[in-house]
Amino acid sequence: MDQQKGILLESGTNELEIVEFCVGDNKFGINVIKVKEIIQPVKVTKIPHAHQNVEGIIELRGEILPVVNVAQVLGFSTSNDPLAEKFIVTEFNKTKVVFHVHAVTQIHRISWENIEKPSGIYQGLESQITGVVQLHGEMILLLDFEKIVVDINPESGINVEQVKKLGLRERSTKRIVACEDSPLLRKLLQETLTEAGFSQIEFFENGKDGLMYLESIVESGRAIEDEVQIVVTDVEMPQMDGHHLTKRIKEHSGLSKLPVIIFSSLITDDLRHKGNIVGASAQISKPEISELVENIDKYIL
Repeated sequence: MDQQKGILLESGTNELEIVEFCVGDNKFGINVIKVKEIIQPVKVTKIPHAHQNVEGIIELRGEILPVVNVAQVLGFSTSNDPLAEKFIVTEFNKTKVVFHVHAVTQIHRISWENIEKPSGIYQGLESQITGVVQLHGEMILLLDFEKIVVDINPESGINVEQVKKLGLRERSTKRIVACEDSPLLRKLLQETLTEAGFSQIEFFENGKDGLMYLESIVESGRAIEDEVQIVVTDVEMPQMDGHHLTKRIKEHSGLSKLPVIIFSSLITDDLRHKGNIVGASAQISKPEISELVENIDKYIL
């Protein structure tokens, strides 16, 4: 996708590009960075006893990829216009997955500041929506594609057993600030980091709230190193993304020495330079929780 080139070369702007697609009468979005290509639907080979949301598998340039029916995931009916349907080929969490949608319309470049957190009325651990964008009088819903995949294959998510293999550890005096917008992943991070010995974790739903907390410590006259030892942040978050958060921390005279680890599904060889540009101490791909813990140890010793 040539449209990606501009956004891929930039970092810390607090902007993203989303591919708008349709399922039923609703409009949804996916971060362009996750999209490898968009293709016409091809023949799908069904798999016996597959998850209900998995149509089957396809062969694409020598790779065998699973196809997820997004309408089935959301409980929508089939398309009224089969000729408009598309396959969105994605890569995140070091995995390639194809998502079958009813249509793909256009690409929008927006600021994370314009993405609203879903209302508590319809947002919960089971919700598939991570953000809402209002554009031209219409709403575009951002789907939690990581959760969709974890629901299909729980083993692809964060696994506390990985941490248990590290053995007993004493880290209770170390204080972590963690920025993660997904309620499910906040819960999993809480469980796994606690298992790893970190009992003092301050969670924030986005980078903006996390930064305000860190700045308030400095403004109160306290030394940041006495209050927080490390920041762990996702990339995709409403209001302020992880790259912009990292940039702001590193540009702040009272916060610049604070180690920042980016823990995201978007850590790939093609995108790692974005974290390097803004000064990230380390970049770990979800769901490698044991690697995250080992890096936290490395930077707070």
